[in-house]
Amino acid sequence: MSAEPAAAAVRLCAGAVATGSVALTLAGGLNRPGPALAFGLLVAGGVLARPLDGPPAGREPAPLAAAGALGYALVPAGQDPWQVVAVVVAGALAGAVPHIARGRGPDPDHAARRVLTVAFAAACAHPLHQVTGARHVAALLLVLALTALCDAALAALLARARLRGPGGGPAAYDPLLGDGGDEPRGVPGVGPAVCATGAVLALAVAAAGLWALPVLCVPLLLTQPAFRRYAAVRRTLRQTVASLARATEVAGYTRPGHAHRVAALSLAVGRDLGLGGEDLTVLEYAALMHDIGQLSLVDPLPGGATALLPAAGQRRIALLGGAVVRRTGVARSVAVVVERQADPYREQPLAARIVRAANAYDDLSGETAQGAPRALEHLRLGTARDYDPAVVESLARVVARGGVTGAVRG
Repeated sequence: MSAEPAAAAVRLCAGAVATGSVALTLAGGLNRPGPALAFGLLVAGGVLARPLDGPPAGREPAPLAAAGALGYALVPAGQDPWQVVAVVVAGALAGAVPHIARGRGPDPDHAARRVLTVAFAAACAHPLHQVTGARHVAALLLVLALTALCDAALAALLARARLRGPGGGPAAYDPLLGDGGDEPRGVPGVGPAVCATGAVLALAVAAAGLWALPVLCVPLLLTQPAFRRYAAVRRTLRQTVASLARATEVAGYTRPGHAHRVAALSLAVGRDLGLGGEDLTVLEYAALMHDIGQLSLVDPLPGGATALLPAAGQRRIALLGGAVVRRTGVARSVAVVVERQADPYREQPLAARIVRAANAYDDLSGETAQGAPRALEHLRLGTARDYDPAVVESLARVVARGGVTGAVRG
């Protein structure tokens, strides 16, 4: 099944699960309404507390709500799986009302993932409610691991549809399962925290009752302002980098859109090679600012193309660009990529190899139908010293899939 029909099937399935769960719960009534109300309010509060302008790219928008939903799926209260889904859907809708009023409703793909992931966790955990002791904890850990895998697979499928990758066999999923559109590799970040918090909520409620919920959740709610400040800093930094990237275009040193095309190509190649998380962020920032050293030139290069310069000229521009980047406040690793983009590829970090190949491709391909094959041929001829063969072949795969259809992240 190709990417977009598969993603539509995921959304349709999630809608059917949510609708059916609500209908079954209304028909049969709530089992143990106390825990249902408590966890429903927790999910609603978590959604309500999420940043109005969204999280950083690839991050869980409402971690407290996700932890609460997972905790209700795991708590041994005897509730049916469809009741878990109904309570989570009702809580999420209630918490989303102010966001919808501001025109920032929930992302359909993310909502579909949450419904199906919670349904999966609840279905797996339901038979375990009679298990006690250490076996119960071990079984919950197994359920958490399986739930994380389920969520990662759904994230990869939906990310593949957004990226418009090639429809085809399982190999098409490999890069996405390697970074998850920052999804599965995001599991070492917010993902384990959400899973751990959900499990702790479930075990604490089972041992101490519903009073454990506010005791555990108030500290988490207090972290929301810090999360918002972090998101604001990331957003401001991204805007600064994007503005610096346009400086060479405004000054006439590079073609319009060159920096953003190189960044988009670099991200696509990075994903194809399995990069994710902060590695992709470093790659994006370096690609956006890779030509900033050209501002030191007295006269602009023809077409702004550095790919045809002698090695010494490329090296000089790269070092000057790295010196500028070090003064912008971005991570030192970004400056390292910028200043080493003209080195022999065997001495470069992977991000620098990707930026160099993407820059050369955009410099050489032009706007003609023959430009892309000529550019790829030039890159392949330079694999002895200048371009990493693995990066060149990855770039060729990206181009064969139709190039880059979307904008740079963020």
